[in-house]
Amino acid sequence: MLLAAVLAMSPALSLVAAPLQFRIAEGQIQNAFYQDGGTAAHLLLSSGVQPRILVAFPAGNSGTGVWFETTAKPVQWTLGKLQGQRRTIAGHAWNGIEADATVTADRLVVKDAVLSSIRVLRDYQLEQRYPAQVAATPQVSERSVRWQRQRLDGAPGYALELSTDNGRFAREGGHIVLRPDRAGAALHLRIAASTGEPPLTPLVDLLNAKAQPDTRSQDVLRFLSYRQKFLAGSWRFDTYFGRDTLMSLRLLMPVLQPEAIDAGIGSVLARLSPGGEVAHEEGIGEFAVLQHLKDGGKPSDAPIYDYTMIDGNYMLAPVAAAWLLDDARGRADARAFLAGHVDGQRRGDALVRNLLFVADHSMAFARQPVYSNLIALKPGSPVGQWRDSNEGIGRGRYPYDVNVVWVPAALRAIGRFLDAGLLDGYTTPAQRERLRAAVAGVNVWDAKAPGLFAVHRDAQQAAKQARDYAAQVGVGDAAALAALGGKPLEFPAISLDAQGHPVPVLHTDVGFQLLFGKPNAAVLDRVVGDVARPFPAGLMTPIGMLVANPAYADKEVWPRFGNQAYHGTVVWSWQQAVMAAGLERQLARSDLPAPTRALLGKAQAGLWQAICAAHAMRNSELWSWSYADGRYRIAPFGAEGAHEDESNAAQLWSTVYLALPPPAAESAACR
Repeated sequence: MLLAAVLAMSPALSLVAAPLQFRIAEGQIQNAFYQDGGTAAHLLLSSGVQPRILVAFPAGNSGTGVWFETTAKPVQWTLGKLQGQRRTIAGHAWNGIEADATVTADRLVVKDAVLSSIRVLRDYQLEQRYPAQVAATPQVSERSVRWQRQRLDGAPGYALELSTDNGRFAREGGHIVLRPDRAGAALHLRIAASTGEPPLTPLVDLLNAKAQPDTRSQDVLRFLSYRQKFLAGSWRFDTYFGRDTLMSLRLLMPVLQPEAIDAGIGSVLARLSPGGEVAHEEGIGEFAVLQHLKDGGKPSDAPIYDYTMIDGNYMLAPVAAAWLLDDARGRADARAFLAGHVDGQRRGDALVRNLLFVADHSMAFARQPVYSNLIALKPGSPVGQWRDSNEGIGRGRYPYDVNVVWVPAALRAIGRFLDAGLLDGYTTPAQRERLRAAVAGVNVWDAKAPGLFAVHRDAQQAAKQARDYAAQVGVGDAAALAALGGKPLEFPAISLDAQGHPVPVLHTDVGFQLLFGKPNAAVLDRVVGDVARPFPAGLMTPIGMLVANPAYADKEVWPRFGNQAYHGTVVWSWQQAVMAAGLERQLARSDLPAPTRALLGKAQAGLWQAICAAHAMRNSELWSWSYADGRYRIAPFGAEGAHEDESNAAQLWSTVYLALPPPAAESAACR
């Protein structure tokens, strides 16, 4: 009674006391999440003809997994009780989970088990290979099989054990085979997995009273949020990603507690390069050990940061400005935030390094606005922004979003920081002059960069390409052709190629422009009209807004952007959220003519109808579709063998709808 009274008086204590547990089913994959103090784990069970068991740990971005050989008949997993597991081995704490499951299978043949960094498991999932030095030796008994190994540097490692009370493990022809004692009986399995990697500290007090009452999204966000960093997504991205952190913070900002926003921005500042670049992904735990050994060094777990991506470099300033200049809570504490320390440096000093990087890299185009002075992908890299698959921006070199949206947004943010005097204690007069000179070039970027990306199609060509593409991918074209209305088409290319030619793929990155810019009415009419048209003239389908449409490109480009491609004609949850937030922001303006406002309102209603129609997928990274009998149907990404990769069931930036209430007309459908 006394404990109950204490918990009732202190909701925070109640949250800490109760372990977080929730489950998400997508297609043939069951996902179970558990978090309790230093224990956090994601258990994944794959049914079908390619069964697997996988446990991912945010601690050290580590994991354990066992893959089985293809089965003659589909197997079906049923997950029972799941609980935390804490052990001490050789004086070190190991944290993990134990779970009860049943599986319907005549026999399961172990293909391989991998215990290491999630990045090693990720590569095995895609390529069926891993470094030889991380191989784990199974210990087999009649009722169990166990894999356990130390990390390569001798630190506590990883363990996975499968045990049964109604089956037998046996070695047969070099394989480990599991069979039920009685033919046709469902096998009972106990799954125990743990890691010795140092645990993270959960951010329990995350949301304020403005957050939407969506329990699943709140649970996902809580599982991915820690004092040290936010995780990009689980199971494949259980660690820091700079871009994901920044965009999630920007969209969630109205509903996050100040401590969470400070922690998120601080995690980005802590990982800046000496030159001010934003780290994309971090290599930690055994992945770092492997990389140091590969580079001829000692078996160190010192983090390795990836600075290949270029978009995050220009996101930091506008996101920091949204917190420290626009939000009353952040503005009140801005000077204290910048004076605080992270990774042995003042946050203000780290921020200025990034602002100077932005300023220096923007000057060439401001002086001479030609395509070759735009911000390009790094030499030798086929990726550099959020569409980070090899075909993401159509093999282009100059991304639309970086050059048309992010650079101008960053320059405007720098100007506002200077005007507020927040940089005075972290810059010399010469540095402030450098920053001011760069800010003066923002008008050139605004005036000249968009025109370089313009794609034009006359009415006849636009209709023919949309019709031909519809026939190629097997979807209806009547609504799409009607939406074109027999008029010429102009839209921004997804990128420019190495020669400065536009890559004519329609895309959702115009949503960034709506969220961070102030386009005039003519630009809004054009870009919103483009994406709001039904696919394949535009991007809208009844089950979501597609992130790309190659209909207006050459036919040889079409297969590279199919609905099996990671950044093809698929739906990304967070891109819809960016568009929804951008439309809301533009509708809040008072300087737009009535026809433009009507177009924005219509686009907003159509977008939310699609968002609500796929409400069950809201926390997923992305999803695909099929089309039959005149209807689109959702297909979980990764559920089909032809899909390029696999979607995360829990994605950080897919929780941002917690800060995006649907319009009143759509609210019932989104529950």
